[in-house]
Amino acid sequence: MFKRRLGCSNLEVSAMGLGCWAIGGPWDWLEADGSKEPDGWGQVDDAESIRAIHYALDAGINLFDTAATYGCGHSEKILSQALAGRRDKVILATKFGFVVDEEKCTGSETDDIVPRIRQECEDSLRRLKTDYIDLYQFHKDDYPAEKVAEVRDVLERLVEEGKIRWYGWSTINPEGARVFAQGQHCTAIQHWLNMGTDMPEMLAVCEKNDQASIIRAPLGHGNLTGKFNSETIFPKNDFRSPWDMRDEWWTQRFQRIETVRKFFADSGDPRTQAQIALAWIWTRSDRTIPIPGFKTVAQVTENIQAMEFGLLSNEQMNKIDEIYERAPVIS
Repeated sequence: MFKRRLGCSNLEVSAMGLGCWAIGGPWDWLEADGSKEPDGWGQVDDAESIRAIHYALDAGINLFDTAATYGCGHSEKILSQALAGRRDKVILATKFGFVVDEEKCTGSETDDIVPRIRQECEDSLRRLKTDYIDLYQFHKDDYPAEKVAEVRDVLERLVEEGKIRWYGWSTINPEGARVFAQGQHCTAIQHWLNMGTDMPEMLAVCEKNDQASIIRAPLGHGNLTGKFNSETIFPKNDFRSPWDMRDEWWTQRFQRIETVRKFFADSGDPRTQAQIALAWIWTRSDRTIPIPGFKTVAQVTENIQAMEFGLLSNEQMNKIDEIYERAPVIS
């Protein structure tokens, strides 16, 4: 199994983890005005989710990333069921920073983040049925950089108490990430990065501060898999339902994805489009750990097989940069 070190920690993890947002099932984001917006991935089969997690475990995947908000606790509960009896074999990551109403199945913003951290941690420990969390991540992306030291200090106390082992922040804010990374037990920054959207500044922050780059949305919420087209419509309870796939932006996106596919196919490389996208992330930096989402065993199987093909060549990386009209990152 292809492995990587988790930042400055002593933890070794599979180079790919599983992102557990989708298996949380439907849930809503509650806006300040009382309106609701879907923030899940539609209906989910819990039994299939557990089968997929077991398949991943048996294949050597040991990093599982969830959050309190995913299904308003449902993802954490399903993960705890799937990991029963195997807790000591995995690196368990979850997130905090929002109000979660398990009964109403809603998530919402709060201004009282720091006073709530300890209780949020206890709630996640309860749902996950564990005594400790390996990686506890701040989930509020846009929190002001000048205030994150307070959050970091609470997390250091939770480390001292044995509630968590390490912590990180899910953000695309380089300035805030630099501050957070100064914490003794900060070991990971979770951020956006994929074949279609490079994030060189975030990668540089992780490199300079010895942080793992845990990559959310490595497949662009599914659009880099080649499975969508201009006729794709998502269910009303899927957060992607507002996407208009006939829009010009999407047309250009589809054309680039197809150009990448054809380039690999013409050269005899058998990787699927999802496997190309994952390999691009591994090749981009030796700190990256993508966490693609899943709902089925088939999806997990395809993504794990990407690890067997290894990294991309310089020629392949530069061709992808050319297709996406950006400066090459490999000379």
